[in-house]
Amino acid sequence: MGASQRYLEMDALRGFAVMGILTINIAAFAQPEMAFVNPLLSSHSSDLDIASWAANFVLFDGKMRGLFSLLFGASTALVIERAVASGQSPAKVHFSRMAWLAVFGLAHFFFLWIGDILFLYAGSGCVLFLFRHWSAERLIKWGVIAYTIGAVLLIAGIGSMLLVLQEAGQAHPPQEVLDELAKIYKDLGTLPASVAAETARHQGSFLEILNYKLSEQWDWPIQNLTLGPIETIPLMMIGMGLYRNGFFLGHETHATYLKIAQRMMAVGLAFFIILAAIAYAQDFNTIWMMNITQAWSMLPRLLMIIGYVALLILVVQRYQNSVMIQRVAAAGRAAFSNYLGTSIVMTFIFYGWGLGYFEQFGRFELQLFVLAAWALMLFWSKPWLMRFRYGPLEWLWRSLARLHLQPMRIAH
Repeated sequence: MGASQRYLEMDALRGFAVMGILTINIAAFAQPEMAFVNPLLSSHSSDLDIASWAANFVLFDGKMRGLFSLLFGASTALVIERAVASGQSPAKVHFSRMAWLAVFGLAHFFFLWIGDILFLYAGSGCVLFLFRHWSAERLIKWGVIAYTIGAVLLIAGIGSMLLVLQEAGQAHPPQEVLDELAKIYKDLGTLPASVAAETARHQGSFLEILNYKLSEQWDWPIQNLTLGPIETIPLMMIGMGLYRNGFFLGHETHATYLKIAQRMMAVGLAFFIILAAIAYAQDFNTIWMMNITQAWSMLPRLLMIIGYVALLILVVQRYQNSVMIQRVAAAGRAAFSNYLGTSIVMTFIFYGWGLGYFEQFGRFELQLFVLAAWALMLFWSKPWLMRFRYGPLEWLWRSLARLHLQPMRIAH
């Protein structure tokens, strides 16, 4: 996509998404993996840390990732349209992009951070191509249906752990139930020995972390592809539909966006506040937290994702000429560079091969790192894009996908 052919709404939404996703990912960079789900698994769990978890859970958890997925679907539709218009093979253009995205994703996972979503997006994007001829209405309808089915499957699947927990809480539970419960906690990696080992590993050398991934976590990217049909592909389908019907491009009326934003956000926020209260009432038990954060939150999350789209489009349209929106949009144009750049900076700060601050800060303090990263994204993106057509990694991805170097510098 050329620098001269941009949609401000989509660029700004992508900028908000890449900035917002760090509010959640920061805990996964700086604390044990399952502390991402259960804030008490970190050694830092003050009242401010718990309040920070609650605020992030209600406002951002899953919503920014979901917004990213919608935008990926929209961008896929846009790239396919432009390939057809320019006489190129849409299949060749699309699958070349997905193949190199998968390579970036694997490199990201093994050499930087286990929280990679690029490989999942590449796999999901390959499936998404099958729906390229569908109408907007059909894409949205079946995207919502598939997403709902995925939510039901997750609720049933993860809910089975809750049944084991309840059985184990009865008077004189059978030994096999207690053994099954212990296995669940072990598999989740929440036993003190597992958390301690993970902390020590991330405070160790680069080779220690890499060797562990190659020996123990090598199949994680493949396993993560199972999330595709449950959440990622349905959201991409919806995003493709919202691009096709003009919703992402700001073609609806102000009143329509306002109504959708108010209704979706109100219902979604109410559900998430209730879920946060349940988490607190259950003392953040990990099995309860898996149900709350991974399963029960899926349907209200979709409401909030759509609500955010409508709300942010209103903000972009009202302040489209402001310095801040222009800088957010620039961060969105360079979202690929900002996403991977964030991983480079944060793993350097927190991992042992860098500054080694893993498990040295609570969630509340970690938000200061988020604010600093936001400032950095907003600082570099716009000046760079005033001189160059693409962000540095956008240029590399585009050049690899097209098998020749793309023009980079803007002629003045």
